[in-house]
Amino acid sequence: MQKVPITTRGAELLRKELEQLKTKARPEVIAAIAEARAHGDLKENAEYHAAREQQSFIEGRINEIEGKLSNAQIIDVTTLKPNGKVVFGATVDLVEEESGKDVSYQIVGEDEADIKSGRISVSSPIARALIGKQEGDIAVVVAPGGEREYEIVAVRYV
Repeated sequence: MQKVPITTRGAELLRKELEQLKTKARPEVIAAIAEARAHGDLKENAEYHAAREQQSFIEGRINEIEGKLSNAQIIDVTTLKPNGKVVFGATVDLVEEESGKDVSYQIVGEDEADIKSGRISVSSPIARALIGKQEGDIAVVVAPGGEREYEIVAVRYV
C-alpha cells in the first residue's frame, strides 16, 4: 500500500484516540451489552441493539485508525533544515495579493486538515500551489472561485 504522510502531531492524536477506544469505550460497550442481555428477550431489546450498534462503530473506528497508522509516513517537520522552502508539515505565512489579508496555514495530511485551526490538506488547491515554493515567491491558486495570488512571507518548521 502507498504510504500516507502525517505529521507527528496527527499521529499522536490518532494514537490517543485509539488508546481511548481500546481502554475506555470498548470495555464500556461490552458491559452495556452484558447488562442488556441480562434483561431477557433480545429480539425486542432496544438497549441490546443500540449497544451492539455502538460496538460495531467502535470496532470499525479502531480498525480504521490502526490501518491509517500502519500506512502512515510520519514526518517530523522540526527535524528539517530551515531553508525557506514549503514542504509537507511546514507552516506558511501568506499575504493575499488582491486584498492584502494575512493568512497562515500548516500543510498537513488529509485526516488532520481543519481550516478553522489553520491546517490545510496537502491535497488542497492552496497546498498544491505552495509546495516547492520559497519565501518571497508568488503562488497562484486555482480555486473554484477563480485564481488567487498569495505571496509567501515566511515558512516555519514548527
